Amino acid sequence: MRLLPSLTVSLPLVAGAAAAAADAQWLEFAAGAGPGGGRHVVFLSGDEEYRSEEGLPMLAKTLSQRHGFRCTVLFALDADGTINPERGDSLPGAEALDSADAIVMLLRFRRWPDPVMRHFVEAFRRGVPIVALRTSTHAFNADSGSYQDFNRFGKRVLGEQWVDHWGRHKQEATRGVPEPAAQGNPILRGVTDVFGTTDVYEAYPPIDATVLLRGQVLAGMVPADPPAAYVRKRHSDGAEQPINAPMMPIAWTRLFANEAGTTNRILCTTMGAATDLVNEGLRRLVVNGVYWGLGLEVPARADVALVDGYEPTMYGFGGYRRGMRPADHALGRALVPPKAK
Repeated sequence: MRLLPSLTVSLPLVAGAAAAAADAQWLEFAAGAGPGGGRHVVFLSGDEEYRSEEGLPMLAKTLSQRHGFRCTVLFALDADGTINPERGDSLPGAEALDSADAIVMLLRFRRWPDPVMRHFVEAFRRGVPIVALRTSTHAFNADSGSYQDFNRFGKRVLGEQWVDHWGRHKQEATRGVPEPAAQGNPILRGVTDVFGTTDVYEAYPPIDATVLLRGQVLAGMVPADPPAAYVRKRHSDGAEQPINAPMMPIAWTRLFANEAGTTNRILCTTMGAATDLVNEGLRRLVVNGVYWGLGLEVPARADVALVDGYEPTMYGFGGYRRGMRPADHALGRALVPPKAK
């Protein structure tokens, strides 16, 4: 792996530093002041549909600049250094996982080669806490190599795999409803009015999971839409039930005792598309999850104000922004629609 030159340089090398930043294969955000104390959070982007390459850099800016975490964001890249989430075999900079204190991931059917996958597996086996978003329930799909057993990572570790869309895709949005039994859970501190434009997934986390939020399927795509009201069949067993009775879990925690003898704190949510993360409540859930995973006191109301402008792309296959590089998501760079650039 090519090592990048340091971006801390003397004045005569400013031009060279700018070139190095433009060529960077991943993002590094130094820790600002805050309770994170420089702990290292590694963000793993790589899904073809839900624009993790846009949402995760925004979260990394928030955690670094407002909470004191050092953050690294990794991407799937083409050979020319541009971001291509359809490259399921690509993750430059995976060595960052060797010093990860926590992982935030939004992956879908990755097939990383063994030398890359090894860094993830070793971090997992160290007991690193994991915050897993949306399609991370089906993060890996290797057809060769030493780690094909991680194709079951979603079901085995997070608590669920891909089952089915429960709400109608791109037609019925999601309202997050707190689980009554989770009242007082620190991860829900300050988490209100959760809404996302993605649909609810069919999901059945195991009995050892603590459900935090359930997903109310809405009869439309805006927060003011009423709950949907119809009956549908469950994919899991073919039985029929009202779409919102009971509502499917959309966020839960687990304590997973892994095969290396350590325990991973897991927060999994089936929300998390870049468009979902426009929602303040959902951003706060993720930030709170990092604090909880690391055993830190969760703030009463974590600051999740956007650091830079953020107008993410609507989710969908084939819809990623072509020609973007990691440096396009650097501090001071707003994410704006292509026509506004």
